[in-house]
Amino acid sequence: MTFGELAQYFEKLEKTPSRLAMTEILAELFKKVSSEEIVVVVNLSLGQLRPKFDRLEFNLAEKMVMRAMALAFGVPVDEVKEKYKGLGDIGAVVETQNSKLKAQSLKLSILGVFDKLVEIARDSGQGSQERKVASLAGLLKDLDAKGGKYVGRMVVGKLRLGFSDMTILDALSWMETGGKEKRKELENAYQLTPDVGELARLVKKVGCDKAQEKVEVKLGVPVIPALAQRLKTADEMIAKMEKVGVEPKYDGTRVQIHYRKTKNQKLKTKNYGAGGLFDGGGEKDWSVRTFTRNLDETTEMFPEVQSLGDWVDAQELILDSEAVGFDPKTGKMRPFQETIQRKRKHGVAQAAVEIPLKFFVFDVLYKDGKSLVKLPYHQRREILEKTIKKNEVVVVPEMLETKEPDKLREFHKRQLGGGLEGALVKKWEGIYEPGRRGWSWVKFKEAEDSKAKLSDTVDALVMGIYSGRGKRTSFGVGAFLIGIKGEGKITSTKLQASNKSQKSNDENSKQSFEEGKFYTISKVGTGLTDEQWRELKTRSEKLKIEDKPKEYVVDKNQEPDVWLTPGLVVEIAADEVTRSPIHTAGVALRFPRLVGFRDDKGKDEVTSVRELAQIG
Repeated sequence: MTFGELAQYFEKLEKTPSRLAMTEILAELFKKVSSEEIVVVVNLSLGQLRPKFDRLEFNLAEKMVMRAMALAFGVPVDEVKEKYKGLGDIGAVVETQNSKLKAQSLKLSILGVFDKLVEIARDSGQGSQERKVASLAGLLKDLDAKGGKYVGRMVVGKLRLGFSDMTILDALSWMETGGKEKRKELENAYQLTPDVGELARLVKKVGCDKAQEKVEVKLGVPVIPALAQRLKTADEMIAKMEKVGVEPKYDGTRVQIHYRKTKNQKLKTKNYGAGGLFDGGGEKDWSVRTFTRNLDETTEMFPEVQSLGDWVDAQELILDSEAVGFDPKTGKMRPFQETIQRKRKHGVAQAAVEIPLKFFVFDVLYKDGKSLVKLPYHQRREILEKTIKKNEVVVVPEMLETKEPDKLREFHKRQLGGGLEGALVKKWEGIYEPGRRGWSWVKFKEAEDSKAKLSDTVDALVMGIYSGRGKRTSFGVGAFLIGIKGEGKITSTKLQASNKSQKSNDENSKQSFEEGKFYTISKVGTGLTDEQWRELKTRSEKLKIEDKPKEYVVDKNQEPDVWLTPGLVVEIAADEVTRSPIHTAGVALRFPRLVGFRDDKGKDEVTSVRELAQIG
């Protein structure tokens, strides 16, 4: 397939608001391309060259892309800048300039354009910026208007087609069956190896059922982390889970650690195609790799775990942990917002001195060539305890084994008294379930008799910002709009949460929330420090766009002054959930307040409508 044909499909997708219609368009596209092309098509449609956990970035600022455009079209840079100011979209500027030229498409193939994009992204060293500009200019000149439009957007990270990996899974099922019935099987495979492009190639070759059978946990490729469900009382937890193991719940950052004893050893894993990442690490030579819960690689940010080989009895390992900063003088743990400062690429050595970390390892997913995710919790815990040697950096936390609500309650209160978030309750016979599925893990955070607030905080997406007034004029932000993700149908009255005084005549009514869409729950305008307002402004500048993203469902009376592309997640505390006629989730948070920015979470990890009902 030519890149020009692919661009036509991108145009259809961009103009399609319905997720179901997008799924059908993608399925049609996937049928037309070869098994070698599909991995590239999937990644390009998501605006990336490689999976999130093994990123390959262009590292070209917008001003450099404008220089490339000026060079390609033979116009002054100032003219390109002026058009960009008016259109607000690099892709639209490329399309406008390109359309002035005569038919110039060289019928470049998808794979040919991809190879050129990879070459541009990989170029590094002295003079690389100039070479990148020249190479991009040459590519833009060779493409037609539509192709250039989408390449321009990809390079600056703003493709904005409006779907994610989950829509790709639906489309792969649709390609084979004409429906979504294979989605669950594909999602199971994706949770173990979240490289959706390689999964698509495998489906294209062997079909959905066999693809699921072939995919397994791979060293060097992150597993989607298991997440806890929510219940409020110890009695509910024991009734639901029976015998449990209870561990402290730390206020840190989730770190998945992959270890192999010898850097250059050849792993006994299958590679489903050239350049594939099911082989466990792509091009990198490594001994230890770390990943966030959002699948970003953070290896350079956590130098402490490079010594992991001294502390474990294993050749290969995948560990699940929580990294928590502590004060080296007092030994006391630091809050999340201080710990998260370690997640940066510059000044790591100094940060390691200022904010040393402990890694509380609470699970083992893989050891010496064997996946352990299907083993019950107590067996994984036993393996973990035998694997980690005594040391001061990588620590296995304490654990209580019980069937009694009172003992669970006592353990939880002790953790709260010690300054921790509470307890994490794990089903004794439960397997490791990636994502927030089943009832193998449950959070126990707030005190059971807490009436004044929700049982947990809400992870919300910042959808837009409102201009400031008065003192906040200097901040550039006066309030921000937050939302949560849709998730099928839910009884609307369940979302009344603790607002007992409200009555409804539609006790059995159900409201539908489309998966892949985001629904508003609150406008937040209080509770931030001056520093947080300034930080919000800085963060929002990088994400602002001209038009409302099509994933957003927002009442016209709540539209913000500036829209943000999905990318900024915040943790919000609130007193309760109330019915709302103006917020599209059908509910609103009462007295919402910012706890902090969650750099470790992406848009797919925000709280869902269904989860909000549990929190309430």
